[in-house]
Amino acid sequence: MTEQRPGPTEWFPHPVGVGPWEQEFPNTPRPDDQHYDQQLLDEGDRRNVVDAYRYWTQAAIIADIDTRRHPLHIAIENFENDSNIGTVVRTANAFAVDTVHIVGRKRWNRRGAMVTDRYQHLMHHRTVSEVLTFARENNLTVVAVDNTPGSVPIETAELPERCLLLFGQEGPGVTEEAQRGATMTVSIAQFGSTRSINAGVAAGIAMHAWVRTHADLGRAW
Repeated sequence: MTEQRPGPTEWFPHPVGVGPWEQEFPNTPRPDDQHYDQQLLDEGDRRNVVDAYRYWTQAAIIADIDTRRHPLHIAIENFENDSNIGTVVRTANAFAVDTVHIVGRKRWNRRGAMVTDRYQHLMHHRTVSEVLTFARENNLTVVAVDNTPGSVPIETAELPERCLLLFGQEGPGVTEEAQRGATMTVSIAQFGSTRSINAGVAAGIAMHAWVRTHADLGRAW
């Protein structure tokens, strides 16, 4: 029988976290290595982290994710509103994306990130030109995600492994400058009446398309 691995808190034994170590594991010696946060061991751990990271320090969690991060980067434009950035960051964290790039305004509403921004690498770029330069200097293929004429269906496209997926905002979508700078633009198949999919949802679909092609599923929780 295959041993069940620790997984996301929503699926496994501790949906709202754990109490103090002595309460949860009364007959088990208290861990003393550097991965563990002594305050969390004393008071319990109610954070939005998978059970495998319970009681770990923030730095230890980031370091461990860094060993499994994918060569996938996400960029989202932030020129008019930031209603979807938190969702994008949370999803990027779930898929162990290397870095999320905020393009335009530096400030954004972090509520939707559900504190995952503490564990996700973030980078700010003032302009589209800056993020395109970053991609070029780091050998990342820029793929815009937008339902525009000439786009390639993401369902049949071959996303490159070293990739920067670039998203626009609700309404205007990806800016013209970003589309010109992208190697390709992919679209997501739609079958209903709405003109577009929420940018946060579209980002999740696109990231998962990359994961299905390039990620080692044996390392997933």
